[in-house]
Formats: sequence, structure tokens, C-alpha cells
Amino acid sequence: MASLNPFGGALGRRQVAHLLKRTTFGPTKLQIDQYTGSTPAQVLTQLFTPVADPAPPGDPLTGQPWVNPKPTDLNSDNGDLITFFRGWWLEQMYNEGISIRERMTYFLHTHFTTGYITVNDSTALYYQNALFRQYATGNFKEVSKKLCLDNAMLIYLDGRLNEVGRPNENFAREYFELYTIGKGPQIGPEDYTTYTEQDVQEAAKVLSGYINDEEYLETDPDTGLITGILRVNASNLANRHDASVKTFSNAFGGTTIQPNEVIDNWATKEAALDELDQLVEMIFNQEATAKHICRKLYRYFVYYDITDEIEQDIITPLANTFRTNNYEFQPVLEQLFSSQHFFDTDNGVADDDNRGAIIKSPLDLVIGSLRFFEVDVPDSSTEPEQALNVSYRSLLGNMNDQGMSFYDPPEVAGYPAYHQTPEFNRNWISNNGLARRYQFSDVLVQNGDNQGFQLDIVAYVDNPQHISDPADPQVLVQELVDDLFPEIITQERFNYFKDDILLDTLSALNWAGEWNNYKATGDDTNVRIQLESLIRALMQSPEYQLY
Repeated sequence: MASLNPFGGALGRRQVAHLLKRTTFGPTKLQIDQYTGSTPAQVLTQLFTPVADPAPPGDPLTGQPWVNPKPTDLNSDNGDLITFFRGWWLEQMYNEGISIRERMTYFLHTHFTTGYITVNDSTALYYQNALFRQYATGNFKEVSKKLCLDNAMLIYLDGRLNEVGRPNENFAREYFELYTIGKGPQIGPEDYTTYTEQDVQEAAKVLSGYINDEEYLETDPDTGLITGILRVNASNLANRHDASVKTFSNAFGGTTIQPNEVIDNWATKEAALDELDQLVEMIFNQEATAKHICRKLYRYFVYYDITDEIEQDIITPLANTFRTNNYEFQPVLEQLFSSQHFFDTDNGVADDDNRGAIIKSPLDLVIGSLRFFEVDVPDSSTEPEQALNVSYRSLLGNMNDQGMSFYDPPEVAGYPAYHQTPEFNRNWISNNGLARRYQFSDVLVQNGDNQGFQLDIVAYVDNPQHISDPADPQVLVQELVDDLFPEIITQERFNYFKDDILLDTLSALNWAGEWNNYKATGDDTNVRIQLESLIRALMQSPEYQLY
């Protein structure tokens, strides 16, 4: 029986690794060591500890940020700035310590999808990312409301084209279906259980009259971030907003929304904004909204398959926690990450374990590998040209080769791996994509130097904080597979990595001799060949593709 009962006692090494791999973009060996023996509560305290906001992305051409509030003629062109923004966000993921913030910022991006090609505005993309980061462990209802006025979203789903007499329903439709309440079983013409076409039409009226701020001067009083504009005339009346009475379906109890102040047939600015508040409250008062978001969180952090048992024993109580706490993320996430179910201790069945059940995205593979092996990557604050124009541009290219165009999901619902039934995370794997993700180990080990990053596997293994006894092949391989693979492998599989790959016809005694010779002479030629073969084999294994 699936259970949200708290996990009791201290966490073992694999349990710590599981928690950190799911809540960050990958821990180092030292971080796994540090938290082994801790309770879930102790790890979660660190994961949710507030961290300072990062400095905005820079422009290598000027050596300064361009978001103050927008680029000038002195800056690089918009296409380059978009690439720098995408690389800058990878840098935040790479540099983040034991914190859930960037993982949740990415969750909000996968949920409130926008694509850089359609938006085509570096500044709008940055401010949206800053919005997601501000609410990453905060209030989901609030960020859902702020999103309605987000410049990037107003461009992406045509909210800027929605005005009285010329309704555009694109954003309203996705707001119901994808972002908040979700679509239930269709029970009639244009009736999706949780909402109807009537609700989409009426919500589009509530959302009418807004436009993106191309000058980036409008500031949201709550967040301090740049936001979109409600268009008003000289009398401060919302003359592009539909001021009529909006009547919603029985799915919302026949709720009506209308401006509380109308002058000359136009809503005042305050009244139009109040209608948006009313719409959000109406949607978030529905139990289905909490359940829809908790299903998204479960699939993102645990596993894609939501059985009847999971729905009843996990999703429903999580949704109750979500609603009870007014849609604050932290209580529901802490409940999930502290549970027996998350750590696979709620039953004795081995074939339903969640650990090692998700295929890594190209993002997780690339950033997680860099983080685990502590690979040095140039810092954009001190080496902006090398970091943003070379290293992170290269990493974006590697991810694209593996099947992920970062910050440009292929459809409005987002990256298929997070939502598309029945394949879900298996969508990351294609013939070409699989070959390219295997090739990333070659880039990292052999070809990365000209891109500003490279794994020196000899130096890594030679650090006693990483491998306790590199001269012993048994210890060397065991300590690597224990941290790189989510589950214990068979003896036959272990022997393959040790005997066929690392030793490659050598005896354990021969290996010890080669290692000791390297330590005595500094000539690492022989051990490097074998270690690079080993690490490539480990990274190209099916086991390494999972977390």
C-alpha cells in the first residue's frame, strides 16, 4: 500500500543520493557523504534554505548585464543574448549547492511552457525566469496569477492580442487545461468535467486588454519584477478590456465575474485587475486544481505512472495539504520527500520501486555529470566570453543533439517526457538521441578541453575524498558504481566493468603496480587509458541513464 507516512530514522547512502538527485541537478560524492546518516528533515532543511538571487546574465560584448531594464544598441544582438540567457541558466543549475530552488524553477518552466524561438525576446525570457525563481518554493497560486501578466507568456500564447470585441482564447484555454485545473474526462459536447468551452470563453474576457511592455518599465509591486501592461486610456479606464458580466458554467457553480467599478462602459484599471483576482480564486477553490498540480509534481519528482492506488493514497492527501496551505509549495513537497513512498519503504515489492525509475533528461545528464565529477567550467562573471560564448553554448549544443532544445519545448504542453502518455520519460530516447548522449562521455573525457571544460579522470580518482584506494580495482569500481548508478548491480555486471573494462586482461596486482608507478613517476599514461575507458563505459551504460 502506497503511504505518505514519514520515513523513520536515518537515511542510508543510496537514499540520500536518491533524494539529492531528484531535488537538485545532481550531488557530488562529498555531498552524498555529508548527508548520509541524516534524517529526511535535516536534508530538507538545507534544500529549502533561502539562497541569494543570482546576478543577471552578462553580455560578453560589454562585460555588463543587459537587463537594466533592457538591451541597448551597445549590446549583442537579440539572438546572441537569448543564447547567453540560456547558458546563464545552465550556469545557475551547475553552481547551485544543496538547494531545491533551481530544480523547482525548472519545474515551473516545464509547467508554464514558453519557447525562446516564439518569444524571441531575451529580456522577456529573463524576467520570466526571475519570476519562476522568486516563486520556486513559494506560492503556486500567486505565480499562476503573475503569469497572466508575464511579458513572455503574453507573447507566447497571444494574450497581447486579446481585447474586447476581438477575443483570443489561446492563453485562457491553456490556463485551464495545462496550467491550473486540468482537463477531466469529456462528459459532453465541450464539457471536460472540470471546465467547459463556456468557461474558456468567459475567462478570455477576464484576461482581455493586456499587452507586453516593450519598454520594460512596468513593475509589479509584489515582486519588483518587470511585468505586462493593462492598456488604459487617458482617464485610466481599461478601454481594451471586456467590462461585461462573465458567467461561468456549473463546473464553477455558475460563478459570475464582473468589474466592481465601471465608468462610461469601461472598467477602471483597479476593477479589471480585481477581475483577474476573482478568476484565479474561482479556479483555485476547486479540488481538481490541487490534484492536477500534485499529479504534475509527482510525475516530475517520483514516477509517471499514477495508478488508482497512487491517486487515492498519495495524490489526494498531497492535494489536501496543498489546499490547506493555500497552495504553498514547501509543505506539500516536504510531505512527499519525507514519505515512506518516496524512499520505497512503504511495501516489500521490488518491481514498483521509484529509485532508478526515471530516464535522465539531456539536461540532467549534462549538468549532473559536470556536477558529480566537479568539472571546472568557466565563470561567466569573470570569463564571460569563454563561459557564455564557448562553454555553455557547447553544452546547449550537446543537449540539442541529445533531443532537447533547452527553453524551447516542441509543443505548448511542454517537453513530452513530462506529460505525454504513455511514453513519458522514454520520449528522451531515440536512436540518434541515445547515440549522442553516449557521445557526451567522449566530449567530457577527451574533447571538452577546447570548449573550456574537461574531466581529468586521473585527478578525480587520485583524490582520496573521491576514491579511498585507487590502487585496488575492487574498491575503485565499487565506489564509482555506488554513486553513479541508482541501484545495486549484479556481480556479473560489476565484473564486466572491473575485469573487462578497467583491467582489460590485467590482474589486480598489475593494476596496483601501474597505479603505484604513476604515483612514483607522475606518468599517468597507462592508468589514464584504462580509467578513461572505464568512465566512458559507466557513462554509456543503461544504468547511468537512470536516476
